[in-house]
Amino acid sequence: MRIAVIGLGKIGLPLAVAYAAAGHQVTGCDLNRQVVDAVNTGRSPVTGEAELPERLAAAISAGRLLATTDTTTAVAACDAAIVIVPVVVDGRGEVDYQAIDAATEDIGRGLKPGMLVVYETTLPVGATRDRFGPRLAGLSGLSPGRDFHLAFSPERVSSGRIFADLATYPKIVGGVDPPSGARAAAFYQEALGLPAGRVVVLPDTETAEFAKLVETTYRDVNIALANEFARFAAARGIDAHAAIAAANSQPYSHVHQPGVGVGGHCIPVYPLFLIGAGAGGMTLPRAARAVNDSMAAYAVELLTESLGNLEGRTVLILGLAYRGGVKEAAFSSTHLLVEGLRAVGARALVNDPLFTDDEIRAHGYEPATLPAAADALVLQAAHAEYEALDFAAFPGCRAVLDGRGAIRPERVRAAGMRYLGIGRAGVVRGEGHAS
Repeated sequence: MRIAVIGLGKIGLPLAVAYAAAGHQVTGCDLNRQVVDAVNTGRSPVTGEAELPERLAAAISAGRLLATTDTTTAVAACDAAIVIVPVVVDGRGEVDYQAIDAATEDIGRGLKPGMLVVYETTLPVGATRDRFGPRLAGLSGLSPGRDFHLAFSPERVSSGRIFADLATYPKIVGGVDPPSGARAAAFYQEALGLPAGRVVVLPDTETAEFAKLVETTYRDVNIALANEFARFAAARGIDAHAAIAAANSQPYSHVHQPGVGVGGHCIPVYPLFLIGAGAGGMTLPRAARAVNDSMAAYAVELLTESLGNLEGRTVLILGLAYRGGVKEAAFSSTHLLVEGLRAVGARALVNDPLFTDDEIRAHGYEPATLPAAADALVLQAAHAEYEALDFAAFPGCRAVLDGRGAIRPERVRAAGMRYLGIGRAGVVRGEGHAS
């Protein structure tokens, strides 16, 4: 097959490489000339993705992958167009379609009869049929479902392990009509070498769009519940982690782990598609978002309980990335942590081995090299580089707040510092402020 992948970001580029590895001729489309040039020379512009550099180099060497900024021409030469251009939300939580609308226009100008167009970008329910279908039709003069196939198939992979996830998780598809759904299912079976049982065909695009929102919103709500459990337990001197582990030994309990917040492009964003009035105004996702976004302020409260007034104190945040091992700061809990610390007059420093000092400064934060002098440390991203930290090497540090449940408390206490954990009691019973 000849496949166009529109959007060569952290999901789109590995997808293009996977299709090429399966023997298909792939054209990757991106508006960023630097990304296109890097791909065409076999250099991955996406960092931290397992196996991507080697697989990309092999695809370019085999002549199976070519990148371009000309989406319309690429689509006109292909049998299928897979769209993985990000949809973001603004500061008010409103969906910003600007980038994907522009990509849709480029696709529409190159669309031919009989082609398949699949949106993989997570979307509000109804967007494939009601927003993009008419745009594609207006630009091409072709009717979705009659002259070309139109479907939605959510990406179900995580950064850092995309190829493993593609080989593991079932692919979900839904078309604007049954033939479009069947065509999309056949495409993924061939493009990814999947058996028929690994492709789940849903009744329509709306059901497929909703399925992805169910996945991500479930995780956000589950984490919010874990965070509520953690705060309840800590106030009573109970270890919430031990209680959750015990509860999860029963097969109907699947409580996630509490933490200092939820970040990334997906979990904090996609529940917003279900919250707005136009989406029916679901209440539980709204409450979960509020709980998870409040955890950074709760962390500041724990530090205050342990150290006293934080005004003039220095707090070192370990990790700008939203999670360990991934160079991505979108909706990272560090943003809320810095905001909360500054609000009480504390000085916030940020360290992250995946980001340069200039990249940290670009976010408006003060970078720090380890070990740095600080009154307290906060583990925000559980990078592997932090696993062997020598806490005794941090001059003046009196407390370590483990925001990800990744530090053994005895290591902190052995260094003469107070261990604080989300769900592990903010201040150990019987202890007062650190001296």
